[in-house]
Amino acid sequence: MKSSSDSSPAFTFSRRIRETPYEKRVMGQTPKSMTIYNNTPLMTVFRSPQQDYEHLCEHVQIWDVSCERQVEIAGGDAVKLVELITPRDVSKCEIGQCMYIPLVDENGGIVNDPILLRLNKEHFWLSIADSNVLLWVKGIAYGMGYRTSIQDPDVNPLAIQGPRSDDLMVDLLGENIRKLPFFRFFRKTLAGTSFYIARSGWSGQGGFEIYLEECSKGLDLWDCIWDAGQKYNIRAGCPNSIDRIERGLLSYGNDMTLAENPFVCGLDRFISRDKKAECMSSGALSKAYEQGTTHKLVYLLIPGKSLTPPRETWRVSDESGTTRGYLTSMAYSMRYGGNIAFATVEAQFSTPGQALFVEIDSDEQATATVLSEFRD
Repeated sequence: MKSSSDSSPAFTFSRRIRETPYEKRVMGQTPKSMTIYNNTPLMTVFRSPQQDYEHLCEHVQIWDVSCERQVEIAGGDAVKLVELITPRDVSKCEIGQCMYIPLVDENGGIVNDPILLRLNKEHFWLSIADSNVLLWVKGIAYGMGYRTSIQDPDVNPLAIQGPRSDDLMVDLLGENIRKLPFFRFFRKTLAGTSFYIARSGWSGQGGFEIYLEECSKGLDLWDCIWDAGQKYNIRAGCPNSIDRIERGLLSYGNDMTLAENPFVCGLDRFISRDKKAECMSSGALSKAYEQGTTHKLVYLLIPGKSLTPPRETWRVSDESGTTRGYLTSMAYSMRYGGNIAFATVEAQFSTPGQALFVEIDSDEQATATVLSEFRD
């Protein structure tokens, strides 16, 4: 079984892999590992997962998350198109508001789970996870004959995350930034460029995301924040697997894919069953709701030694050895004294307290317990 510590070939960069406006500064912080996400580099570890996690929970970090690409939907039929591709009712989404919206196809499969930003009455950004939403949305708009413009604007988010985020941003943008509610955004200026800033981010520690549109200002913006953050022990960081699993944040492509519907993944609350606007997934999701789900995504605690997160599928079985599901994500948490994980299992084995077994290798398995959630 290949582990993340084994030597691996280096990435070959080309025009197919986007260069981010912050890349020179990020690489100057000597990250230890990275991945490719939406054809864009994304760092995954700087010092170690545990060290990065501890710092994130205590201080403030600056993340290059340019990989969170924006799909821009604008025009006279923009609202109709957005309503069509998500089961969530977006009619009450206000200008300056963010909204988490699962994108679901005609069969009920999850295509992506972006954050929607409403920039104007008929102008939206979808800040996407790792799948090709742009071409999917373009095809739907063309097939429906909608009057819309679907673009891939060169917007490069920069996240400021951690408990000292507010203090840092107050120093840079003024006291009123503290009053910005969760999932709201407004326009600000810093380092000679104007941008949208939202109270959001893919961590459980709070913070902001800056949507930079003027890429030539990327290094100036990074440097301005970096210099101001020295008094708060700022570090370069990235989404942290320990933090996100402890906080119940799902990863598209790992914990949910096109093969799952929102009910499997516990996203029921984002399905507006009384939605009036036309929605392509309504029929499939109504049928799935009536029939009930056969599988559910659950929290697992796997006590014992730290296990290497799997790239391959790790089987989850009952005490008889019968396969009941599979692991989707895992990280070692010192807070819980074991490995914390998400797994998709048969619904009858999803009750908190259920004992299960995770097959690590053909000759090794670990005990696991289903939890209702991870504690704060």
